[in-house]
This record gives sequence, structure tokens and C-alpha cells, in this order.
Amino acid sequence: MAFSKEHKTKLIAQYTEWVKQSQGMVALSYNKMSMKEIDTLRSKVRDAGGELHVVKNTLMKLALEEMGVSKTDVFEGVSLVGFAFHDAPALAKVINDSTAKSEVFAVKGGYLGNEMLNASQVKALADLPPLPVMRAILLGTILAPATKLVRTIAEPARGLAAVIKAYSDTGAAAAA
Repeated sequence: MAFSKEHKTKLIAQYTEWVKQSQGMVALSYNKMSMKEIDTLRSKVRDAGGELHVVKNTLMKLALEEMGVSKTDVFEGVSLVGFAFHDAPALAKVINDSTAKSEVFAVKGGYLGNEMLNASQVKALADLPPLPVMRAILLGTILAPATKLVRTIAEPARGLAAVIKAYSDTGAAAAA
């Protein structure tokens, strides 16, 4: 079925909007997927804060070029694209877990911002810890020097208090 120029323009506008809103994208080939498998993957992606859409390659390339992304060689064959609207590593993790369990589809590559990722880089993105864990690690790294400084400043006073307490305990024991 051929699309009219008006319909193609609407699709390009929709793809451009999805690209603008997303932090990252992952492209998959879905040659052997059934609709049930696609729907299952879509629900998992939705739970991760993203969306999964079947796209027309030529129109997606035009939308990406409109956004200033020049490398669009990921879009060959049939493409299923996951858009990460909240957390790109979470989307990559869901897709990577699904591809590891099944050989029905394969990751072709993706984009993080305007940078193209190959399949191994998408896997590396999936291996990142979730956002709350990353924030906790960063906060711990920032607070570690301050905690160490406070401990170092308080140590002489704590040591002096321990000596005085030990001396008073021995004095009280001698008096008794």
C-alpha cells in the first residue's frame, strides 16, 4: 500500500517528535517476530518508561536527518525502534534481556542523544546500573571526602575523651 505525501509528512513529523522527546533509541530487526512477541516486548518497554514502534526506514532516516543526525545506517531491512523517554539504560536493559532470551530478533544499534551506538555499545548501556543506584553511587563518592574529614577532625577529641574516661575508671577502682 502506497502512502500519500500528506501521510508521509505526518509520519515524519511523528518520528521527529519521538526523537526530540527521547533520550535514546534502540533499533531492532523483527523478521521472525510474531505479533504476540512484539506486544509482550512493547509492554516491557512501556514499563521501563519508553515506547516501541514499527517504523518506515526511509521516513525515519528523513526524520533523523531533520534532527541533525547524519549516520542512519542502522535503518536497513525491517525496523522496530524503542524510544527511551525517561531512562535510556532501562530501555536498553529490557531489550537486551529480551534478545538474550530469544533469538527471534536482534539489536541493530541505536542512538544516545545524537551519537550512534552499535549493538555492543547498546549492550554496554544495558549493563549500567539503574538511575537510582547511579545517583546513590555518585552521592556516596561526593560525600566520602567530607565524612573522612569530619572523622579526622573529631579523632583527637575522641581519643582524649577515651583517655580521661579510662583514667577516671582506674581512679574510681583504686579509691574503692
